[in-house]
Amino acid sequence: MPAEPEMAPTGGPRPKRGILERLDQGEVVIGDGSFLITLEKRGYVKAGLWTPEAVVEHPDAVRQLHMEFLRAGSNVMQTFTFSASEDSMDSKWEEVNSAACDLAKEVAGKGDALVAGGICQSSMYKYHKDEARIKKLFRLQLEVFARKNVDFLIAEYFEHVEEAVWAVEVLKELGKPVAVTMCIGPEGDMHGVTPGGCAVQLAKAGADIIGVNCRFGPRTSLQTLCFMKQGLGAVGLSPHLMVQPLGFHTPDCGKGGFVDLPEYPFGLEPRVATRWDIQKYAREAYNLGVRYIGGCCGFEPYHIRAIAEELAPERGFLPPASEKHGSWGSALNMHTKPWIRARARREYWENLLPASGRPFCPSLSKPDV
Repeated sequence: MPAEPEMAPTGGPRPKRGILERLDQGEVVIGDGSFLITLEKRGYVKAGLWTPEAVVEHPDAVRQLHMEFLRAGSNVMQTFTFSASEDSMDSKWEEVNSAACDLAKEVAGKGDALVAGGICQSSMYKYHKDEARIKKLFRLQLEVFARKNVDFLIAEYFEHVEEAVWAVEVLKELGKPVAVTMCIGPEGDMHGVTPGGCAVQLAKAGADIIGVNCRFGPRTSLQTLCFMKQGLGAVGLSPHLMVQPLGFHTPDCGKGGFVDLPEYPFGLEPRVATRWDIQKYAREAYNLGVRYIGGCCGFEPYHIRAIAEELAPERGFLPPASEKHGSWGSALNMHTKPWIRARARREYWENLLPASGRPFCPSLSKPDV
């Protein structure tokens, strides 16, 4: 039998290898997870606005969440700068971007993690498709990331490939690796560009890492990424792939994703994926050839730990958070009740069909749009 993976190495600071160096060598890079949804539940983010003032107003809360993801196995501390552009935050944007970089960098320094400066789609694009103005917004955030010397850059949560291409073009100006993810499903972007077509445009714009994030659950996101991979392969392109889906099951989503479901954003808890669902997702992503695997809204630290545990044989070690978690429920062997001890096995949890406890609720919803 193969040796059990060891716990993550500890000790003093070690030279950190870059994101592309890791991916080029075939290593698994584990992203982080939910910030907006999680911090809203914890009382630090206001729903509706979904802006990250918490990095200034409640830095300890943001630092704690970064630490939880690091301990769970994340290799990337993404700056909490979603919707932190000038058009969303007015005069606060620069202070927020700067503080977010400092927090991510502080926590990344406590482990083998990289700092990724993140931007997302603008609120302006839907109303004023002004390339120069939108690129200026991206460039303002990029200037902060340059001063803070982040390790690489992520453009995430884009509904339209045209705007995502503009973001990639701006981020490439810094000369650091660029990842880009779109919040689309199998039907493609909001202008009808297929997932494969989106991926090809992004690769030709210079993106080093391409994929999807948010809006859809793990299964749908992997289906979309498969279409992206097929499109790239058809024209001979092979950037690295990444996936960061929701931590919710959303098979009933329409083209717009979970935001159109009637449960969004305050009634999504019955849809939360189990840790075992996420282990399955991690394995399927790995088998698809994806090496940057993480999560987005609803993806809690224990979900990230599930990725790290599932892929521990490939990575060669377990995350620190696994010290308190027996593989496939093995710690239940110590329970006093025999029927609970009987659950300390992989087959039980892999085949469980969990009940919701809500006898009068449907299993699926109808999107409002």
